[in-house]
Amino acid sequence: MNSLTTTYLAANQFHDFWNGNLGEWLRTKGLHIVLVIIAALIGTRIINWVAGKIARRLNTGHELVRSESAKHRAAVASVISSVAIAILYTVVAVDVFDQLGLPIGSLVAPAAVLGAALGFGAQRIVQDLLSGFFIITEKQYGFGDLVALTVSGSSAEAQGTVEDVTLRVTKLRTSDGEVFTIPNGQIVKALNLSKDWARAVVDIPVPTTADLNKVNDVLHDVATAATSDKRLDQLLLDEPALMGVESIKVDTVNLRMVARTLPGKQFEVGRQLRAMVLRSLRQEGIVSPTTKSNVAAVATSS
Repeated sequence: MNSLTTTYLAANQFHDFWNGNLGEWLRTKGLHIVLVIIAALIGTRIINWVAGKIARRLNTGHELVRSESAKHRAAVASVISSVAIAILYTVVAVDVFDQLGLPIGSLVAPAAVLGAALGFGAQRIVQDLLSGFFIITEKQYGFGDLVALTVSGSSAEAQGTVEDVTLRVTKLRTSDGEVFTIPNGQIVKALNLSKDWARAVVDIPVPTTADLNKVNDVLHDVATAATSDKRLDQLLLDEPALMGVESIKVDTVNLRMVARTLPGKQFEVGRQLRAMVLRSLRQEGIVSPTTKSNVAAVATSS
């Protein structure tokens, strides 16, 4: 009988506690905390959705390449979305602490000490954030740019297309499909290969015995034909120009042709121009000594 009485009294006490302090807290502050966290998650989804929609709108267009302003707006939109999510989580954390009865003012002094301690170990992060801020505000590069980055501590350049720019890191995708993630603070030099316009450089070796006047006439015809070529007319900004003799070797003379192209299209234009030049020179019977020696070696071996 005593055990039943004890159990009954304990149940009554739990019931009174549930209906009293704990139940009241769960119905008021507990419910408030749950609703705030759910609102934060929904707000994060909305911010990411808006940022994605802006990025898709900037990507949609009939132009072959995106303008510099579009690249910069895409980078700024990505940074703003990240900062907005960080601010949202900070506000939610402060509100949750307040609902839990934790005095925010008493946390200032420990937070300052902790911040000072972490500051010595977070210098690299601060450097990355500052570097990312200046990269974006100075419009050094943006989404879709083809860049070559000199990274501190690495002898080789990181070259590829910019896939993401945040305040802390830059992500590049190489031509092989690999992705570089580079902290902005470690970028020593940024070479933008697709800003405003680009230049295709084509070096053409010809035999020293060839008639340079005839070669120049052939190259002029190629430059004129390039502007009406279906594959090149939309990529070229003007007619390719001949720069004359670039260098002289023992058995060859190197001539140079340059062409202004749309941003990032210089490699495609260079490949097409080389094919056109090679085809035209062969039609005129002008073959480099290297090609002749290779042909002779094949004939001898056969």
